[in-house]
Amino acid sequence: MADSTYILVKTVCIQYQIEPAFLEELHGIDLLRIETIAQGKCIHTEALNDLEKILRLHQELDVNIEGIDVIFNLLKKVDTLQTELSTLKNRLHFYENK
Repeated sequence: MADSTYILVKTVCIQYQIEPAFLEELHGIDLLRIETIAQGKCIHTEALNDLEKILRLHQELDVNIEGIDVIFNLLKKVDTLQTELSTLKNRLHFYENK
């Protein structure tokens, strides 16, 4: 893994004007993965999209951490169900055209 795919927690906190404790809370409930590498505590750059969604829910809609956790779990389930539905539709389409 290249270090360029990670961003320091300090940098994220400055950029988004949040406290490191908030990121630690997210890490504590597995909404955000914080890894320790040579430079310090970091998050993967791919997690920034989810972090921005979390921040919007928290700051703009005033949703607490537990509510955000519920929302993200439900969104994952919806995504899984949509994928499963698409697969089943493709299978059904295959058998209808035989």
